[in-house]
Parts: sequence; structure tokens; C-alpha cells
Amino acid sequence: MKSSLKHMVPPVSRDRIISQFPKWYTPEACLQFKEHFHAQVRTACQQSAGTVGLKISKVVVVGDLYVGKTSLINRFCKDNFNRDYKATIGVDFEIERFEIVGIPYNLQIWDTAGQEKFKCIASAYYRGAEVIITVFDLADIQTLDHTKQWLEDALKENEPDSSFIFLVGTKKDLVSDAVCERTEIDAIRFANEMQAEYWSVSAKTGENVNEFFSRVAALAFEQSMIKELEKTMGHMAQIGTGNLIKLEKNLMEIPEGNTQASPSCC
Repeated sequence: MKSSLKHMVPPVSRDRIISQFPKWYTPEACLQFKEHFHAQVRTACQQSAGTVGLKISKVVVVGDLYVGKTSLINRFCKDNFNRDYKATIGVDFEIERFEIVGIPYNLQIWDTAGQEKFKCIASAYYRGAEVIITVFDLADIQTLDHTKQWLEDALKENEPDSSFIFLVGTKKDLVSDAVCERTEIDAIRFANEMQAEYWSVSAKTGENVNEFFSRVAALAFEQSMIKELEKTMGHMAQIGTGNLIKLEKNLMEIPEGNTQASPSCC
């Protein structure tokens, strides 16, 4: 049965295969300085090769209206860019498949609305996030000032120290190198205060987008693996056991109190 299930899952694209730990963007704001996965994690993955359970981590992307959250996600998941995206209503999500150290793995990436009137709805979807990505526009410094409030809102729905936090400056293509460098000084200071890792990206050109999400996936995957290993009290875990997921949007978990079948509202 396991063998037949394994063959139902198509191979991931080459750029979604991660065998070495992806590098950080800048050492001034980096969550972990390392080049390799934890030795026990790598050993557990090697011993679990051939299992079909899919590990999945939840990622929420928050930030002001029009900072480029949807463009960032679509550049990574669909490899396209459209300058005329409409503002996200409520929430939406994408699932992106990886293979990390030989293990099938997924990021469930939630795109949340930046409009104040949707905050109460979007906040219900922050719950259970392993990764929180706070986004600002490199060409609009005011959006950087708002990132701490967005992070605070997201953290209200999660256990302390349970999530990796990233601060991402978008629209790098719209600013000169000199302006980017000046803005990054402030952004790195913010990142350190937020205990976040900082990245600058461009959804239009694709600069740093794949590298950023590979970094997100590697950190989240390793953390979930370590937690699973800790639960086994020293015994090597069967990675992915009981975690088979269906990749249809209409089968997602709906937050408590929400009776709608769709992730969007209104």
C-alpha cells in the first residue's frame, strides 16, 4: 500500500530539492549560522527514506496593503509576476512541495489581507504558524514602521517561541542600490529587535525569492524534525507517519468559529 501511495506523488521540481542548508541573506540579521542540517536530523531522514508521509509546515505572510505579499508568493509558487494584482480579500493560500534531505515536505503559505477591515478575519488564520513572514516595501519606509504591529498581531495567535520570524523587504527593483543599503540599515535594526531574519527580494525580477523560500523551508523542516525526534525520546522517528495530506484547498482546516468552506471572506 505504501509503495502504491508513493508512486501517486509526482517528483518535485529540481529547484525544490534541498540537500544542504541554504545560506542566509546577511550575517547582521540571521536566525542560524550553519551550513548543514543537524546530524541527528540527517540520520533520521536517511533511515526514513521511502516513507510516504508528507510533512507540512504552515507559513503566514503579513504586512500592509500593496507591499507585495501576493506578488512574492506568486513569483515563488507560479513563477509569474503581474503588476495589476487586486488586493487579497480575507485570506488565500498556496501549497508548495519540496524534497528536503530525501523527505517529502510541504509549505502551506497563507496570503493574508493587508486591509484593516479584514484583520479580524485574517487573524484567525495566523494560528499554528511555524513561520511568520512580515513584509514591507523598500520604496515606502512607512510600511517598515508597521511591521512590528503586524508581527505582534500574528504572535497573539501562536505560542511564544514557536515560530520562525522573517522580515522581508520587497520591490528591490524599484530602489537604487544606495537607497536599498540605507533602508536595509533600518530594516536590519528592526529585524534584530523582532528576533527575525532579514531578506531583500524582488518579485518582479525574482531576485532572492527562491533562495528566501528555500531558507524558510529548511529552517521549518529541521525544527519540525527535531520536535518529532524529541517526542520519540531518543529513538529515530518514522518521518511523516500519520501526516499524509490532501492537496485540495477545499479540504483545509477551517479556524474555529468559521463555517465558510472557502478561505476567503465577503
